This record gives sequence, structure tokens and C-alpha cells, in this order.
Amino acid sequence: MSLTVEVIFDEKENKWLFFPQGEIDIYTSSKFKEEVLKYFDSNRTDIVIDGKNLTYIDSTGLGALISILKKLKEDDFKIYLSNVKPNIRKIFDITELDKLFIIRGEDSE
Repeated sequence: MSLTVEVIFDEKENKWLFFPQGEIDIYTSSKFKEEVLKYFDSNRTDIVIDGKNLTYIDSTGLGALISILKKLKEDDFKIYLSNVKPNIRKIFDITELDKLFIIRGEDSE
């Protein structure tokens, strides 16, 4: 499966919003990371990754998210994950990455 990413800058919230659709895996994770960091470098602010249309993530996808998180934390910016599906949330829980990322519920608390 492939990955497409819709990107929006929310001026009201002053955050980048990323809407990945498909899978973040060994084939797509580096492209995803590059794209997120490209936008972040153009306007350094918090980012939100909306998982509503994300169907799968593997260990390389998790690695890409961790790399993005490290880059943002260098300057005290945050990464939020929202609308994470139960099967993907389970991976974050098992790996204890839910302690590193700010994960919002279905209603974007």
C-alpha cells in the first residue's frame, strides 16, 4: 500500500496538521519523515498528526516518528497524535511510546 499526506497549516492554532492516508512502513517512512520535517523547517511550530486515515505503522514508521519528535524537542516544540486507531494505539502502548507522544482521543480532547 502507498502513503499520501495532506498538509494544512492552521493559522488559528499556529500548528501544522498532517493527515497521512495509508501505511507508514519501511517503504514510506523516510518520505513521510522528510515531508514533515520540510514543512516544520519552513515554519517551526507544533505539529499534529491525524491518524484517522492511517491504516498501519511498522517499526520503521515508529522510528520516523521518534526522529521527528527528537527534532521538535530540540526547540521545545510538541508533536500531537490524534484519531489514532485502536490497532495502532496498541503498538504505542506495547512499546511504551504512548509515554513520549501526546496522544489525543477520537474527540481531540
